[in-house]
Amino acid sequence: MEAQSLSNLQLELLKVYSRHVEDEDVIAIRKMLATYFAEKAVRMADEVWLKRGWKSEDTKQLSQEHNRTPSNP
Repeated sequence: MEAQSLSNLQLELLKVYSRHVEDEDVIAIRKMLATYFAEKAVRMADEVWLKRGWKSEDTKQLSQEHNRTPSNP
């Protein structure tokens, strides 16, 4: 099995948290990271929405589109 290198974020977190962190702090940090990336995804989606000039009426059409490709087993 090939060894995987750590990402820049993983390396930074290792430096910052080289001491013991309480479980409740780990949970809080996970929530903060999840919130950050969720908000970033929403901002990116909003940018695309505005760039394409979509309106709220487009939501129904977009929700009914089938964009998946068939799987090839």
